[in-house]
Amino acid sequence: MNLNSTTDDEELRNPTRFLGIDPGLNRTGYALLEHSLKGPVLCEGGIIRSTQESNLANRVHEIASGIREVIDEYRPDVMVIEQVFTTPKFPKSSIIMAHARGAIIYVAHEATVPVVHYTPTQIKRLITGSGRASKEQMQHAIKTELGLKTILEPNDVADAFAAALCHYHTIRIACI
Repeated sequence: MNLNSTTDDEELRNPTRFLGIDPGLNRTGYALLEHSLKGPVLCEGGIIRSTQESNLANRVHEIASGIREVIDEYRPDVMVIEQVFTTPKFPKSSIIMAHARGAIIYVAHEATVPVVHYTPTQIKRLITGSGRASKEQMQHAIKTELGLKTILEPNDVADAFAAALCHYHTIRIACI
């Protein structure tokens, strides 16, 4: 776990609002999870879209503006974001995702929200027990964990909730 904190360490140890982020240039998923006495509670989730026909600078700005609105409205204690991953087949994808991720982290820093980073494998392993879990396995694990009647869709929202849940459980385990 890699913590980049801009606020008090106590907030990182005992946050109550976790903002999970699944970064992407086309679509960025976000999910707000709250800690309660009964466990994690789903509060809000959604997608921030950029205009595909627009230039890179405008698209990055659209993602950053959307994240700023989410942070301003929900005031999370910590942001949990998926790290960039690379695949030899699609190296351009990681570069494109890094643009969105950089803008998101910048906005969090401006708002003094601490940022925690997890790899996709770490998130999958903690949520499902397997670092190679499929999207469907992740969605079903989240549905079960949060006691939902249906799976979360689209995948971007489910992945954002998975990131938030990963940090929620990491902190819970560390406090035991």
